[in-house]
Amino acid sequence: MELRHLRYFEAVATEMNFSRAAERLHIAQPPLSRQIQQLEEALGAQLLDRKARPMQLTPAGRFFLEQTVQVLGRLAEVGEATRRIAQGQRAWFGIGFVPSTLYGLLPELIRRFRADHPEVEVSLSELTTVQQADALKAGRIDVGFGRLPLGDPDIQAETVLEEAVVAALPARHALLRHERLSLALLAEEPLVLYPARPRPSYADQVLQMFRGHGLAPRVAMEANELQTAIGLVAAGLGVALVPESVRRLHRDDVDYRPVAEAGVVSPVIMNFRRGDRSALLGHFKELVSSRG
Repeated sequence: MELRHLRYFEAVATEMNFSRAAERLHIAQPPLSRQIQQLEEALGAQLLDRKARPMQLTPAGRFFLEQTVQVLGRLAEVGEATRRIAQGQRAWFGIGFVPSTLYGLLPELIRRFRADHPEVEVSLSELTTVQQADALKAGRIDVGFGRLPLGDPDIQAETVLEEAVVAALPARHALLRHERLSLALLAEEPLVLYPARPRPSYADQVLQMFRGHGLAPRVAMEANELQTAIGLVAAGLGVALVPESVRRLHRDDVDYRPVAEAGVVSPVIMNFRRGDRSALLGHFKELVSSRG
């Protein structure tokens, strides 16, 4: 599957007519039809119901069109930003992050950085800590904020803070009568764990918090997204351990309690390419150092 296949399919799916799509693309109709057939073969899915009158998208085709529009739109944005940078109109700075850091220090850092550098194109990418390592080495981002040590010789890491971990519980849960909750008490409750994948991740940190105290929690549900995990807690399906900054995600149906044991924390780790001495990265690191 190549980029042209996406462009051809988007035209056909939008026009719902091969002749009009071919005119729009400035190609002949037979090769356009062959390209769409090649795409369907590559995907192993029929995208168009050609027997319908008028022609229609199959359910797989509707899904693929939605994804195609997003991909082509993102490519257009990347192309435009690249042109501006090449023409000297904009510099570019990429930031990767795990979702939980958006509830803590990262938004203020981004605001300050953009205020200091209005000429810079700031790109934000939601990535797991492990994905950030690949993105840094490939040049897709310049700095990443995660919660796991990477141990990669090409990546330099600085722990920005050790964030306390709190328990998220459904509103009116019986354990809320306690001001602080021990891990032993929490281990008796069904646990909502996130992210389910990819691993290793924050989920493994949470499991280690229990194992380090000789406890084996019962994982009731796994979620890929932080907000989904909090929603499952609100629905009464279990409790979750989350970084303290997540308390800023205000919900009437979820309450939080500190963990009783000392040292139950999740670090926020800033990662960047070893030896990167760019001025923009240098200023961003200064903002991190002077926060507060």
